[in-house]
Amino acid sequence: MEGHELPAAEKALITHEILNQEYKRLELNPRRSHMQELISTMLSHRTNHADEQKAYYTMLDRFGDWEGVLNAPEDELAEAVSTTRYPLQKAPQIQQTLRIIKEERGEMNIDFLEDLPIEEAMAWLTRLPGVGPKTATLLLLFNFKKPVLPVDTHVFRVSQRVGMIGAKVTANKAHDILLEMLPKDATELFNFHKHLFWHGQRVCTWSYPRCEKCVLNGICNYYNQVRVKGVDRAA
Repeated sequence: MEGHELPAAEKALITHEILNQEYKRLELNPRRSHMQELISTMLSHRTNHADEQKAYYTMLDRFGDWEGVLNAPEDELAEAVSTTRYPLQKAPQIQQTLRIIKEERGEMNIDFLEDLPIEEAMAWLTRLPGVGPKTATLLLLFNFKKPVLPVDTHVFRVSQRVGMIGAKVTANKAHDILLEMLPKDATELFNFHKHLFWHGQRVCTWSYPRCEKCVLNGICNYYNQVRVKGVDRAA
């Protein structure tokens, strides 16, 4: 059997092992507070990290704290986060999310998620405006060390090209499919996410990936079925 013909679950484990060696293993330590992670991740949708960071700090510099953000005029909040994509959508979503947190928890604090089972934490987060599976899983993994797997555009693209998920699988469904193939350990899942994220940025790019230099090309569907045969070069 050729490497690219291996079962999807086997490819997932091999990918994890190869990229651990390629990018080195990371420790899982929260990079920012729970509330910052939630709101920053909401801002990050379709936006690069530098513009997301600029929007976040502009917002807090202008309005002071979460109460100030909640009570800010919506158009002024949208202007403050205008370095992100879709600021006119994100501004009201952020305010609605803050309002729900304050009404239900009595303060701008989501520490209670630490004690919730994964299913309950996911259900609570994904009913917040602008919070989907990617944002919810990223927060629960990065900050609360729960064994879930965020699937962003890079993780999704690499997984699909290698053949861990099928061509018709949606990004939302990919969260569950990939998670089933991997160890249910937060640090392992964190490394899988970060390594595929980096690999998608640096090698398996959206536009003409650098397949010849890719450490995964031995097991990759795209490389063996498309690149080797020159399909992607056809006019």
